[in-house]
Amino acid sequence: MSVMKSLALGLAGAVAGALALGGAAVAQPKSLTLGTASVGGTYFIYGGVVATLLTEKIGINVSTQQTQGPNQNVILTDSKQIELGMTTMGIALQAWNGSAPWTQGKKFSNIRALFPMYDTPFHVVVTEKSGIKSIADLNGKTVGVGPKAGTPGTYVPAMFETLGMKVTIRNGQGSDMASQLGDGLIDAFFFAAGLPIAAFSEIEAQRPVRFFSFTDAEAQKIQAAMPELSGAVIPKGTYKTLNEDQKTLGVYNFFIVHKDLTDDIAYNITKAVLENNDAMVKGHASAQETLIKNWDRNTFLPFHPGAVKYYKEKGITIPAKLAGS
Repeated sequence: MSVMKSLALGLAGAVAGALALGGAAVAQPKSLTLGTASVGGTYFIYGGVVATLLTEKIGINVSTQQTQGPNQNVILTDSKQIELGMTTMGIALQAWNGSAPWTQGKKFSNIRALFPMYDTPFHVVVTEKSGIKSIADLNGKTVGVGPKAGTPGTYVPAMFETLGMKVTIRNGQGSDMASQLGDGLIDAFFFAAGLPIAAFSEIEAQRPVRFFSFTDAEAQKIQAAMPELSGAVIPKGTYKTLNEDQKTLGVYNFFIVHKDLTDDIAYNITKAVLENNDAMVKGHASAQETLIKNWDRNTFLPFHPGAVKYYKEKGITIPAKLAGS
């Protein structure tokens, strides 16, 4: 037997022995899959930016998978059908408690948080010629809200119900909603995503439009029913025809993984994203909020131990109730 063959066999035996004894040798995955959302929404673009950055920085090929949005990302991540996902904290709270109809009573306890992404404000776009100027004007109208399993697809129907309004809901991809609005197939497009929403910018470039959101009284009534929502602002200039800041409601987004993802990979992902914000912002403006200081926008979902390690290195002590295993 040659010396090289003997060494190879010896090395193979050592590795096998280490694994058999519960050693630290763990195979590095060749790829990871990140669940995004429909075309026309921010997740689709933001997810692509994250995937490209991680592929470059952590040495593992990260690809994206188009999904229906936060709800489906939670389901797929919890069941290990994908390794990485993105969700709003409102949807995550429903998942964690098994409290919403879409959960069918199941508590999705396998998901863990890595890093904050951005706020998701709710707002509406209509064509100027529609004459619609307020949420109240949508009573009796047909309103597009994106994919059924997305954040607006989940929340907007419940908002209308809370306000005592009768509205016909249409589901579909964000880009499709924009086209349907332009063609007069829906009266309004009521959506929520990181700013600016690509589909909103698209419809604005094609024809005169109007943007609006909740009155203070409407917002207060909705928050009383859905306390996970918080005040948000859409800054003037977000869209060309938005000439003043627009008060609304929003919910924060977090990047999630399965609890069994290795600590090293979770640490490296968190570090790569939070330490390369300039590259993230170049990909999508919403990443201006993907900052370590926003970790506290998560008040209930345990962070992955790999993320906790990174925050500790940066002088942030994650509360015990959030330092999950």
